Amino acid sequence: MLLGEFDLPAGTWFPWHEHPVHQLVWSARGVVAVKSGDAGWVLPPTRALWMPAGVRHRTGALGRAALRGIYADPALSPVSWPEPRVVVVRPLLRELLEYLTGAGVAPAARVRAEAVAFDLLEPLDVVPIAVPPLTDPRARDVERVLLANPADPRTLAEFGRAVGASERTLARAFAREGRMPFGTWRTQVRLRASLPLLAAGTPLATVAHRVGYSSASAFVAAFRRAVGVTPVAYFAG
Repeated sequence: MLLGEFDLPAGTWFPWHEHPVHQLVWSARGVVAVKSGDAGWVLPPTRALWMPAGVRHRTGALGRAALRGIYADPALSPVSWPEPRVVVVRPLLRELLEYLTGAGVAPAARVRAEAVAFDLLEPLDVVPIAVPPLTDPRARDVERVLLANPADPRTLAEFGRAVGASERTLARAFAREGRMPFGTWRTQVRLRASLPLLAAGTPLATVAHRVGYSSASAFVAAFRRAVGVTPVAYFAG
């Protein structure tokens, strides 16, 4: 494993890039976000993201974060997941990652610790939240409104009257460019907006209200349907 340490101020983002090696994106302190294509993940210290070699992505800090870049040569790595995967960081793995990113680790000890760290990579079965961007000018007007305020309750017909397009025209644009019905696309926007709030420990009822759900239970149900686990399980310690 190769290692890199970055103390990132809030709002700092690395530009889009890719690595010739695998990367485990993990923050020892604070919360980081990762984007790859249309998909996005938010990672508290209890979660890391396996990023395979050659996958274009960018990483940023939602608050002040201590990012640890942990890299593995594909020819030597026993892990070869072809797609990004969220990994559970339990206390033992956390201690190993802190140990490996420290100074003065002897080569033989490093090899032994790396072998254990690879064995501890436990994937969490979650579906990344994807919000495909739109190019149709009227659909983009709707997109801008909802990205700024995911809780906007207007129907597609109401949005159509506001942007000068029929409901059917907008529905086709979302299906074609967003690759999903408008309702599903809006749900993805709301869930993506919820991730930083959840990572900050905001109460579920408050998160639900801010992103457009009438109750915490409705929000949790939507999150579980889309992501595969509840918000509590996603951010569990």
